Amino acid sequence: MDFTLFLLIVIMALVFDYINGFHDAANAIATVVSTKVLSPRAAVIYGGVLNFLGAMLGTEVASTIGKGIVNPSVVTPDVILFALVGAILWNLFTWYKGLPTSSSHALIGALCGATAFGTGTHAFADGLQNITWSGVLNKVIVPMLSSPLIGFFLGYLFMMGLVWVVHKMALPFINKWSAKLQIFSAGFMALSHGSNDAQKSMGIIALAIATFYHTPFHVPMWVKVSCAVAMGLGTLSGGWKIIRTMGSKMIKLQPIHGFAAESTAGTIILGASHLGIPVSTTQVISSSIMGVGATKRVSAVKWGIVGHIVWAWVLTLPLTFLLSGLLYWGYTHFR
Repeated sequence: MDFTLFLLIVIMALVFDYINGFHDAANAIATVVSTKVLSPRAAVIYGGVLNFLGAMLGTEVASTIGKGIVNPSVVTPDVILFALVGAILWNLFTWYKGLPTSSSHALIGALCGATAFGTGTHAFADGLQNITWSGVLNKVIVPMLSSPLIGFFLGYLFMMGLVWVVHKMALPFINKWSAKLQIFSAGFMALSHGSNDAQKSMGIIALAIATFYHTPFHVPMWVKVSCAVAMGLGTLSGGWKIIRTMGSKMIKLQPIHGFAAESTAGTIILGASHLGIPVSTTQVISSSIMGVGATKRVSAVKWGIVGHIVWAWVLTLPLTFLLSGLLYWGYTHFR
């Protein structure tokens, strides 16, 4: 195999990881910035370091991406390359529009699309058979539908519990202590984000290694470190359009709300990482913010903004599937 192509795939995977870092930086730091607990600069540095540390925690999600979504024995280097191209283009488009979409679903949809269009021996239907539909259902579709609901209701319940605890306390005292607690919850959220999202690029690079060198699927240490660095650097770049959407457009947050949302989302995401589920960190934190905000009153959540976000969630998988698939089809027919 051409080593130049392998190197290009590794670089593209790290570029995706970097973009994921600034695209999804809002997941960890939007609330702590919008509540003015940390300055934007301090928040991105804090988030970048903890995203790096989180990326080093395991490889369960990487294994799901690398061998649980498509049949690795039929995947070619071109398929991997066009999966990355499609996911990167989608992330850049949604970042430009300020939409907090899922980088995870973008990569999974793109990988499935490139596989469907690129591995069929005689017809498109042959390529569809190379997608591990049980893995897509159990590890992607079910979590995609359930995690926002879990985030919303756990966020709501956790916030209601906090309200019951602090309802007799003075507001300045509540704001002072919840601001301090939010520093820890934001770090926890950043750590959990790194533990889930950075592993997706690890899985793609490990899949490329197995494809090029015909070795069993394995995530080497250099892959973990390089993906962790790329994720951390991407987070340091910030993602201010998405931060504004997450931190202020959906609902106006106070420190206690930020603490509740981050604690809820971080717990869900870290649990998913342990189970090897490539959950959408964007969906989890967004829905947790909605649940926490709904404890004020349902009308406090700006449901029009939420509607745009939900549509972006729904469309990510099918549109990235078509985007990568059609890019691959165009490449093979017009090269």
